[in-house]
Amino acid sequence: IGMLPVARITEVTGYIKGGCSPVGMKKLYKTVIDESAEGFDTIIFSAGKRGMQLEVSPKKLAAAIGAQFCSIAVKA
Repeated sequence: IGMLPVARITEVTGYIKGGCSPVGMKKLYKTVIDESAEGFDTIIFSAGKRGMQLEVSPKKLAAAIGAQFCSIAVKA
């Protein structure tokens, strides 16, 4: 798994850097959330506009967008 290179964000998604959100996308992308997020009551993520964020339960976010929790974090 890897992040999309910043230079390709607009080309692939149609959105600008800072405007990519797991909610409200025009195309349904497979979304995974690191399993560590399940240990928090809420998480904060991009709301689709630079400088705007949403705070929600990770389980509610996953249910709303069809995401799954996986071990994806890289330990330094």
